[in-house]
Amino acid sequence: MRRETAYKLAGRRHGNPQHAGAGVLKTREIRFKQWPADQVVQAGRSLAALRGVQVEAGRDALSLIVHYNVLDFTLELLEEALVTAGFQLERTLLIRLHRALIYYVEDTQVHNLRSPERLIKQSHEVYVHAYSAHPHGDHDDTPPDLREYK
Repeated sequence: MRRETAYKLAGRRHGNPQHAGAGVLKTREIRFKQWPADQVVQAGRSLAALRGVQVEAGRDALSLIVHYNVLDFTLELLEEALVTAGFQLERTLLIRLHRALIYYVEDTQVHNLRSPERLIKQSHEVYVHAYSAHPHGDHDDTPPDLREYK
């Protein structure tokens, strides 16, 4: 039996990754180097121009807080766009480790949200449906009242 058939028989629905709801809205901080001086303001304008990204001032003058949906953007994608545009991001060891962890977590979350659900606890239902749909040896076309006739 093909996997798609098994999913259909178990009543699983796929194709709409928006079903997972919880945890897809992210709030992240992007930190910049001190030079050039006005890059934080320009980066904020550039990010705010993206549909689905909200930007606000960070805790200090060298940071921005961004809000986005992880199904549309990831922090890695946003920061790569900023670096490509010429902005200088903070590159201390702690910040790089933090970024790497966030990149991994978001990539894994997006992969899991876009992949179909697995048949774990309801796999027996697939076989029950498949068995009842096919003719098998226990089926008797004789009406019940004639079966008892001797």
